[in-house]
Amino acid sequence: MGNLIALPVFGIILTIICYFIGFRVGKLVHSPLTNPMLIANALVILIVCVTPLSLEQYMAGGSMITMFIVPATTILALRIYRQRSLLRANIIPILLGCLAGSFASIGSIALLCRLFSLDTAVTLSMLPKSVTTAIALELSVKNGGLGGLTVSAVIVTGVFSASISPFLIRLFKLKDPVAAGVALGASGHAIGTAAALEQGEIQGAMGGIAIGIMGIITSLIFIFL
Repeated sequence: MGNLIALPVFGIILTIICYFIGFRVGKLVHSPLTNPMLIANALVILIVCVTPLSLEQYMAGGSMITMFIVPATTILALRIYRQRSLLRANIIPILLGCLAGSFASIGSIALLCRLFSLDTAVTLSMLPKSVTTAIALELSVKNGGLGGLTVSAVIVTGVFSASISPFLIRLFKLKDPVAAGVALGASGHAIGTAAALEQGEIQGAMGGIAIGIMGIITSLIFIFL
């Protein structure tokens, strides 16, 4: 068993199995708490905590999963291209929505960090929480933030958004697929967009657009910090 755990492929297989369990549970029980990403993350953390499997052993294979983030994100370009006419017709509301989302995200984190008297490094680590990991890491580390904390903040933000946003969309009866997609992409980056894809082609495409715009706006805001 020890030799099996030591293999890098073990982390990959474990991740896939945990996600599959989360996917099946999400299909059986429709609830914000049965998001596949949320369940998969909870299962992996539980297994690492209660079994002889160490975090380093898991990450030897689990980190390989992250290599698929770039190609998976690139595929969104195809969905955006298919919705280009809808994008042209709604470009101003989309830009304004992402602008509001960026300021709300950064402003709320800055306010809470000041309220709890957190130091500058911690604040800078969490400010870019609503953009993709690659952009968030670059912005955080270059400005004196902590890379590990930034990655954690990005993941927690994405999972929380993907879990709670569909519930909020139903609660506020948000029926416009463009608005729903932008909301999911702007609040939960790639993980939120994955949840948007489950709602429909238009929602997924708008979520993909929101990821890019949020990255640009957040990068511009960081210039003035």
